[in-house]
Amino acid sequence: MARKWLLALLVACFTIVAGCAFAADTIKIGYLAGLTGDFAAFGQAERNAAQLAVDEINAKGGVLGRKLELVPYDFRSRAEDAVNAVRRMIEQDKVVAVVGANSSGINIATAPLVNRGGVPQIGTLSTNPAVTVDEQGKVRPFTFRICFTDPYQGKLIAYFVAKDLKKMKAAILYDVASDYAQGLRQFFVDNYTKYGGSIVADQGFRGGQDVDFRAQLTQIKASGAEVLILPNIGKDLALPMKQARELGMDQIVFVGGDGYGEFMWEIAGKAMENSYWINHLAPEDTALKPFFAAYRKKYNDECKEFANGVLAYDSMYWLADAVKRAGKADPKAIAKALETTRGLKLLHATITIDPATHTPLDKVGVVLVAKEGKSMLFKKIKP
Repeated sequence: MARKWLLALLVACFTIVAGCAFAADTIKIGYLAGLTGDFAAFGQAERNAAQLAVDEINAKGGVLGRKLELVPYDFRSRAEDAVNAVRRMIEQDKVVAVVGANSSGINIATAPLVNRGGVPQIGTLSTNPAVTVDEQGKVRPFTFRICFTDPYQGKLIAYFVAKDLKKMKAAILYDVASDYAQGLRQFFVDNYTKYGGSIVADQGFRGGQDVDFRAQLTQIKASGAEVLILPNIGKDLALPMKQARELGMDQIVFVGGDGYGEFMWEIAGKAMENSYWINHLAPEDTALKPFFAAYRKKYNDECKEFANGVLAYDSMYWLADAVKRAGKADPKAIAKALETTRGLKLLHATITIDPATHTPLDKVGVVLVAKEGKSMLFKKIKP
Protein backbone atom coordinates (compact mmCIF):
# COMPACT_ATOMS: atom_id res chain seq x y z
CA MET A 1 0.00 0.00 0.00
CA ALA A 2 2.81 2.39 0.89
CA ARG A 3 4.52 1.60 -2.38
CA LYS A 4 1.32 2.33 -4.35
CA TRP A 5 0.83 5.58 -2.45
CA LEU A 6 4.43 6.64 -3.19
CA LEU A 7 4.04 5.78 -6.88
CA ALA A 8 0.82 7.79 -7.12
CA LEU A 9 2.52 10.73 -5.43
CA LEU A 10 5.45 10.58 -7.86
CA VAL A 11 3.09 10.45 -10.85
CA ALA A 12 1.15 13.43 -9.50
CA CYS A 13 4.33 15.43 -8.95
CA PHE A 14 5.61 14.56 -12.41
CA THR A 15 2.31 15.63 -13.94
CA ILE A 16 2.39 18.97 -12.12
CA VAL A 17 6.04 19.64 -13.08
CA ALA A 18 5.47 18.59 -16.69
CA GLY A 19 2.37 20.75 -16.87
CA CYS A 20 4.26 23.74 -15.53
CA ALA A 21 7.10 23.12 -17.97
CA PHE A 22 4.65 22.91 -20.87
CA ALA A 23 2.92 26.10 -19.75
CA ALA A 24 6.26 27.89 -19.59
CA ASP A 25 7.30 26.60 -23.03
CA THR A 26 6.02 29.59 -24.96
CA ILE A 27 7.22 30.97 -28.27
CA LYS A 28 8.74 34.32 -27.37
CA ILE A 29 8.38 37.22 -29.78
CA GLY A 30 10.10 40.52 -29.09
CA TYR A 31 8.30 43.78 -29.74
CA LEU A 32 10.29 46.98 -30.26
CA ALA A 33 8.13 50.05 -29.64
CA GLY A 34 8.69 53.68 -28.73
CA LEU A 35 6.49 53.70 -25.63
CA THR A 36 7.90 56.97 -24.34
CA GLY A 37 9.41 59.96 -26.12
CA ASP A 38 8.48 61.32 -29.54
CA PHE A 39 7.01 58.05 -30.82
CA ALA A 40 4.93 57.25 -27.72
CA ALA A 41 1.49 57.57 -29.30
CA PHE A 42 2.53 55.31 -32.17
CA GLY A 43 4.37 52.80 -29.96
CA GLN A 44 1.61 52.36 -27.43
CA ALA A 45 -0.90 51.64 -30.19
CA GLU A 46 1.48 49.09 -31.71
CA ARG A 47 2.19 47.27 -28.47
CA ASN A 48 -1.52 47.11 -27.62
CA ALA A 49 -2.47 45.88 -31.08
CA ALA A 50 0.29 43.26 -31.05
CA GLN A 51 -0.86 41.97 -27.66
CA LEU A 52 -4.43 41.83 -28.95
CA ALA A 53 -3.28 39.65 -31.85
CA VAL A 54 -1.28 37.38 -29.52
CA ASP A 55 -4.28 36.94 -27.22
CA GLU A 56 -6.52 36.04 -30.17
CA ILE A 57 -4.01 33.56 -31.56
CA ASN A 58 -3.50 31.94 -28.15
CA ALA A 59 -7.26 31.69 -27.60
CA LYS A 60 -7.42 29.60 -30.77
CA GLY A 61 -4.73 27.19 -29.56
CA GLY A 62 -1.56 29.13 -30.29
CA VAL A 63 0.95 28.01 -32.91
CA LEU A 64 2.41 24.50 -33.16
CA GLY A 65 0.60 23.64 -29.93
CA ARG A 66 2.39 26.38 -28.02
CA LYS A 67 1.28 29.81 -26.87
CA LEU A 68 2.90 32.97 -28.10
CA GLU A 69 4.45 35.34 -25.56
CA LEU A 70 5.01 39.00 -26.40
CA VAL A 71 8.21 40.50 -24.97
CA PRO A 72 7.94 44.29 -25.46
CA TYR A 73 10.74 46.80 -25.02
CA ASP A 74 10.66 50.60 -25.09
CA PHE A 75 13.35 52.12 -27.32
CA ARG A 76 12.44 55.63 -26.05
CA SER A 77 12.81 57.15 -29.53
CA ARG A 78 16.58 56.55 -29.45
CA ALA A 79 18.62 54.26 -31.71
CA GLU A 80 21.06 53.29 -28.95
CA ASP A 81 18.20 52.14 -26.71
CA ALA A 82 16.74 50.15 -29.61
CA VAL A 83 20.04 48.35 -30.21
CA ASN A 84 20.38 47.52 -26.50
CA ALA A 85 16.79 46.28 -26.37
CA VAL A 86 17.19 44.00 -29.39
CA ARG A 87 20.46 42.63 -28.03
CA ARG A 88 18.71 41.75 -24.79
CA MET A 89 15.79 40.16 -26.65
CA ILE A 90 18.15 37.91 -28.61
CA GLU A 91 20.73 37.07 -25.95
CA GLN A 92 18.64 36.94 -22.77
CA ASP A 93 15.02 36.49 -23.72
CA LYS A 94 15.78 34.09 -26.59
CA VAL A 95 13.04 35.46 -28.83
CA VAL A 96 12.50 33.72 -32.17
CA ALA A 97 11.63 36.99 -33.93
CA VAL A 98 11.26 40.72 -33.36
CA VAL A 99 8.40 42.90 -34.58
CA GLY A 100 8.85 46.69 -34.81
CA ALA A 101 9.93 49.35 -34.91
CA ASN A 102 7.83 51.83 -36.84
CA SER A 103 10.87 53.96 -37.70
CA SER A 104 13.34 53.50 -40.56
CA GLY A 105 16.23 54.98 -38.60
CA ILE A 106 15.61 52.61 -35.69
CA ASN A 107 15.39 49.54 -37.92
CA ILE A 108 18.48 50.52 -39.86
CA ALA A 109 20.31 50.73 -36.51
CA THR A 110 19.13 47.27 -35.40
CA ALA A 111 19.54 45.55 -38.78
CA PRO A 112 23.21 44.55 -38.32
CA LEU A 113 22.40 43.05 -34.93
CA VAL A 114 19.46 40.87 -36.00
CA ASN A 115 21.25 39.75 -39.14
CA ARG A 116 24.37 38.73 -37.20
CA GLY A 117 22.19 37.04 -34.61
CA GLY A 118 20.08 35.25 -37.22
CA VAL A 119 16.75 36.43 -35.77
CA PRO A 120 14.12 37.87 -38.15
CA GLN A 121 12.76 41.37 -37.58
CA ILE A 122 9.62 42.87 -39.17
CA GLY A 123 9.36 46.64 -39.47
CA THR A 124 5.81 47.99 -39.31
CA LEU A 125 6.19 51.42 -40.94
CA SER A 126 9.91 51.33 -41.71
CA THR A 127 9.73 52.56 -45.28
CA ASN A 128 13.37 53.42 -46.10
CA PRO A 129 14.80 50.80 -48.54
CA ALA A 130 17.99 50.55 -46.46
CA VAL A 131 16.02 48.79 -43.73
CA THR A 132 15.94 45.55 -45.73
CA VAL A 133 18.61 46.12 -48.41
CA ASP A 134 22.26 46.89 -47.59
CA GLU A 135 24.66 49.40 -49.19
CA GLN A 136 25.65 46.89 -51.88
CA GLY A 137 22.03 46.34 -52.88
CA LYS A 138 21.82 42.90 -51.28
CA VAL A 139 18.77 41.93 -49.28
CA ARG A 140 19.34 41.62 -45.53
CA PRO A 141 18.39 37.97 -44.90
CA PHE A 142 16.70 38.52 -41.54
CA THR A 143 15.06 41.92 -42.01
CA PHE A 144 11.52 42.37 -43.37
CA ARG A 145 8.75 44.95 -43.60
CA ILE A 146 4.96 44.83 -43.91
CA CYS A 147 4.62 48.34 -45.42
CA PHE A 148 5.52 49.77 -48.82
CA THR A 149 8.80 51.66 -49.25
CA ASP A 150 9.75 55.32 -49.60
CA PRO A 151 10.52 55.12 -53.34
CA TYR A 152 6.93 54.03 -53.89
CA GLN A 153 5.55 56.42 -51.28
CA GLY A 154 7.51 59.31 -52.81
CA LYS A 155 6.05 58.42 -56.20
CA LEU A 156 2.55 58.33 -54.73
CA ILE A 157 2.97 61.80 -53.21
CA ALA A 158 4.39 63.23 -56.44
CA TYR A 159 1.66 61.66 -58.55
CA PHE A 160 -1.08 62.94 -56.24
CA VAL A 161 0.29 66.49 -56.08
CA ALA A 162 0.87 66.80 -59.83
CA LYS A 163 -2.04 64.81 -61.23
CA ASP A 164 -4.82 65.21 -58.66
CA LEU A 165 -4.09 68.53 -56.97
CA LYS A 166 -2.47 69.92 -60.13
CA LYS A 167 0.01 71.88 -58.04
CA MET A 168 3.23 72.30 -60.03
CA LYS A 169 5.29 74.49 -57.67
CA ALA A 170 6.34 72.67 -54.49
CA ALA A 171 8.36 73.55 -51.40
CA ILE A 172 9.87 70.96 -49.07
CA LEU A 173 10.59 71.21 -45.34
CA TYR A 174 12.38 68.13 -44.01
CA ASP A 175 14.36 66.76 -41.07
CA VAL A 176 18.00 66.55 -42.20
CA ALA A 177 18.80 64.10 -39.37
CA SER A 178 16.11 61.55 -40.32
CA ASP A 179 16.75 58.62 -42.68
CA TYR A 180 13.02 58.49 -43.30
CA ALA A 181 12.68 62.19 -44.13
CA GLN A 182 15.77 62.35 -46.32
CA GLY A 183 14.74 59.31 -48.33
CA LEU A 184 11.13 60.35 -48.80
CA ARG A 185 12.19 63.87 -49.81
CA GLN A 186 14.54 62.55 -52.50
CA PHE A 187 12.05 60.07 -53.94
CA PHE A 188 9.40 62.78 -54.11
CA VAL A 189 11.77 65.12 -55.95
CA ASP A 190 12.83 62.44 -58.43
CA ASN A 191 9.23 61.67 -59.39
CA TYR A 192 7.71 65.16 -59.14
CA THR A 193 10.15 66.62 -61.65
CA LYS A 194 9.31 63.79 -64.06
CA TYR A 195 5.66 64.83 -63.81
CA GLY A 196 6.65 68.39 -64.76
CA GLY A 197 6.69 69.88 -61.26
CA SER A 198 9.27 72.38 -59.98
CA ILE A 199 10.90 72.53 -56.54
CA VAL A 200 10.88 76.25 -55.65
CA ALA A 201 12.14 75.92 -52.05
CA ASP A 202 14.00 73.17 -50.21
CA GLN A 203 14.47 73.81 -46.49
CA GLY A 204 15.88 71.63 -43.72
CA PHE A 205 15.72 71.48 -39.94
CA ARG A 206 16.97 69.18 -37.20
CA GLY A 207 14.23 67.03 -35.69
CA GLY A 208 13.99 66.80 -31.92
CA GLN A 209 15.91 70.07 -31.58
CA ASP A 210 14.28 72.73 -33.75
CA VAL A 211 10.85 73.95 -32.71
CA ASP A 212 10.79 77.32 -34.47
CA PHE A 213 10.40 76.98 -38.23
CA ARG A 214 9.53 80.59 -39.05
CA ALA A 215 12.81 81.38 -40.83
CA GLN A 216 12.40 78.43 -43.21
CA LEU A 217 8.69 79.11 -43.66
CA THR A 218 9.32 82.77 -44.49
CA GLN A 219 11.58 81.70 -47.36
CA ILE A 220 9.01 79.15 -48.50
CA LYS A 221 6.30 81.82 -48.45
CA ALA A 222 8.45 84.11 -50.62
CA SER A 223 9.08 81.29 -53.13
CA GLY A 224 5.49 81.26 -54.34
CA ALA A 225 5.06 77.58 -53.58
CA GLU A 226 1.55 76.19 -54.04
CA VAL A 227 2.12 73.10 -51.92
CA LEU A 228 4.37 72.31 -48.95
CA ILE A 229 5.70 68.76 -48.82
CA LEU A 230 6.35 67.54 -45.26
CA PRO A 231 8.20 64.18 -45.34
CA ASN A 232 8.48 64.01 -41.55
CA ILE A 233 6.93 62.33 -38.52
CA GLY A 234 4.48 63.45 -35.83
CA LYS A 235 5.14 66.72 -34.09
CA ASP A 236 7.74 67.67 -36.71
CA LEU A 237 4.77 67.79 -39.09
CA ALA A 238 2.33 69.56 -36.80
CA LEU A 239 4.48 72.47 -35.57
CA PRO A 240 5.48 73.79 -39.03
CA MET A 241 1.85 73.61 -40.16
CA LYS A 242 0.67 75.64 -37.18
CA GLN A 243 3.42 78.22 -37.64
CA ALA A 244 2.80 78.46 -41.40
CA ARG A 245 -0.81 79.44 -40.83
CA GLU A 246 0.27 81.93 -38.16
CA LEU A 247 2.53 83.53 -40.79
CA GLY A 248 -0.46 84.02 -43.07
CA MET A 249 0.30 81.12 -45.41
CA ASP A 250 -3.39 80.42 -45.84
CA GLN A 251 -3.43 79.16 -49.44
CA ILE A 252 -0.55 76.71 -49.40
CA VAL A 253 -1.61 73.05 -49.28
CA PHE A 254 0.12 70.65 -46.88
CA VAL A 255 0.94 67.15 -48.15
CA GLY A 256 2.88 64.46 -46.31
CA GLY A 257 3.43 60.75 -45.98
CA ASP A 258 2.75 58.05 -43.43
CA GLY A 259 4.36 60.00 -40.59
CA TYR A 260 0.87 61.40 -39.96
CA GLY A 261 -0.62 60.82 -36.49
CA GLU A 262 -4.02 61.71 -35.07
CA PHE A 263 -2.32 63.32 -32.05
CA MET A 264 -1.07 66.05 -34.41
CA TRP A 265 -4.48 67.74 -34.10
CA GLU A 266 -3.64 68.58 -30.48
CA ILE A 267 -0.60 70.56 -31.68
CA ALA A 268 -1.66 72.03 -35.02
CA GLY A 269 -5.38 72.45 -34.42
CA LYS A 270 -7.26 73.96 -37.36
CA ALA A 271 -4.06 74.13 -39.41
CA MET A 272 -4.59 70.41 -40.02
CA GLU A 273 -7.80 71.00 -41.96
CA ASN A 274 -7.67 70.02 -45.64
CA SER A 275 -4.15 68.62 -45.47
CA TYR A 276 -3.42 65.37 -47.34
CA TRP A 277 -1.47 62.31 -46.23
CA ILE A 278 -0.32 59.27 -48.14
CA ASN A 279 -0.90 56.19 -46.02
CA HIS A 280 -1.08 52.41 -46.03
CA LEU A 281 -4.74 52.08 -45.11
CA ALA A 282 -7.88 54.04 -44.29
CA PRO A 283 -9.79 53.71 -41.01
CA GLU A 284 -13.11 53.54 -42.92
CA ASP A 285 -12.13 50.25 -44.59
CA THR A 286 -14.89 47.82 -43.60
CA ALA A 287 -12.40 44.96 -43.33
CA LEU A 288 -10.81 46.73 -40.36
CA LYS A 289 -13.99 47.02 -38.29
CA PRO A 290 -13.40 43.78 -36.31
CA PHE A 291 -9.96 45.02 -35.27
CA PHE A 292 -11.19 48.40 -34.07
CA ALA A 293 -14.07 46.78 -32.19
CA ALA A 294 -11.78 44.24 -30.49
CA TYR A 295 -9.24 46.95 -29.60
CA ARG A 296 -11.98 49.11 -28.11
CA LYS A 297 -13.32 46.20 -26.07
CA LYS A 298 -9.92 45.15 -24.73
CA TYR A 299 -8.48 48.58 -23.92
CA ASN A 300 -11.63 50.68 -23.49
CA ASP A 301 -10.09 53.13 -25.92
CA GLU A 302 -9.98 53.93 -29.62
CA CYS A 303 -6.95 52.97 -31.68
CA LYS A 304 -6.33 56.54 -32.78
CA GLU A 305 -3.00 55.78 -34.45
CA PHE A 306 -4.79 53.35 -36.73
CA ALA A 307 -2.02 52.62 -39.27
CA ASN A 308 0.41 51.66 -36.50
CA GLY A 309 -2.18 49.54 -34.76
CA VAL A 310 -3.37 47.65 -37.82
CA LEU A 311 0.12 47.01 -39.23
CA ALA A 312 1.36 45.80 -35.83
CA TYR A 313 -1.66 43.50 -35.54
CA ASP A 314 -1.20 42.12 -39.06
CA SER A 315 2.55 41.70 -38.50
CA MET A 316 1.82 39.35 -35.62
CA TYR A 317 -0.55 37.28 -37.76
CA TRP A 318 2.00 37.22 -40.59
CA LEU A 319 4.66 36.02 -38.15
CA ALA A 320 2.34 33.39 -36.66
CA ASP A 321 1.64 32.10 -40.17
CA ALA A 322 5.38 31.93 -40.87
CA VAL A 323 6.05 29.97 -37.67
CA LYS A 324 3.29 27.54 -38.62
CA ARG A 325 4.67 27.08 -42.15
CA ALA A 326 8.21 26.72 -40.80
CA GLY A 327 6.97 23.82 -38.65
CA LYS A 328 9.23 24.80 -35.77
CA ALA A 329 10.04 27.82 -33.62
CA ASP A 330 13.46 28.25 -35.19
CA PRO A 331 14.52 31.78 -36.25
CA LYS A 332 16.22 30.70 -39.46
CA ALA A 333 13.29 28.57 -40.56
CA ILE A 334 10.90 31.40 -39.68
CA ALA A 335 12.93 33.87 -41.76
CA LYS A 336 12.72 31.53 -44.75
CA ALA A 337 8.96 31.22 -44.29
CA LEU A 338 8.59 35.00 -44.10
CA GLU A 339 10.57 35.36 -47.32
CA THR A 340 8.41 32.84 -49.17
CA THR A 341 5.06 34.36 -48.14
CA ARG A 342 2.66 34.23 -51.08
CA GLY A 343 -0.93 35.48 -51.22
CA LEU A 344 -1.35 35.73 -47.44
CA LYS A 345 -4.67 37.39 -46.62
CA LEU A 346 -4.30 39.75 -43.70
CA LEU A 347 -6.75 42.29 -42.37
CA HIS A 348 -5.52 45.32 -44.33
CA ALA A 349 -4.18 43.59 -47.46
CA THR A 350 -3.19 40.35 -49.14
CA ILE A 351 0.59 40.23 -49.25
CA THR A 352 3.22 38.50 -51.36
CA ILE A 353 6.83 39.17 -50.37
CA ASP A 354 9.49 40.05 -52.92
CA PRO A 355 12.49 37.86 -51.97
CA ALA A 356 14.87 40.44 -53.47
CA THR A 357 13.72 43.21 -51.12
CA HIS A 358 11.70 41.51 -48.34
CA THR A 359 8.92 44.01 -49.10
CA PRO A 360 5.27 43.34 -50.05
CA LEU A 361 4.60 43.65 -53.77
CA ASP A 362 2.10 46.01 -55.42
CA LYS A 363 0.36 47.51 -52.39
CA VAL A 364 -2.26 50.15 -53.16
CA GLY A 365 -1.66 53.55 -51.60
CA VAL A 366 -4.30 55.52 -49.73
CA VAL A 367 -4.73 59.30 -49.62
CA LEU A 368 -6.22 60.59 -46.39
CA VAL A 369 -7.65 64.07 -46.01
CA ALA A 370 -7.76 65.76 -42.60
CA LYS A 371 -11.20 67.15 -41.83
CA GLU A 372 -13.17 68.04 -38.72
CA GLY A 373 -10.62 66.74 -36.27
CA LYS A 374 -9.75 63.44 -37.90
CA SER A 375 -8.45 61.84 -41.08
CA MET A 376 -10.71 60.18 -43.62
CA LEU A 377 -10.36 58.41 -46.94
CA PHE A 378 -9.94 60.76 -49.89
CA LYS A 379 -9.01 58.21 -52.56
CA LYS A 380 -6.89 55.16 -53.32
CA ILE A 381 -4.05 55.55 -55.81
CA LYS A 382 -1.68 53.34 -57.75
CA PRO A 383 0.33 55.21 -60.42
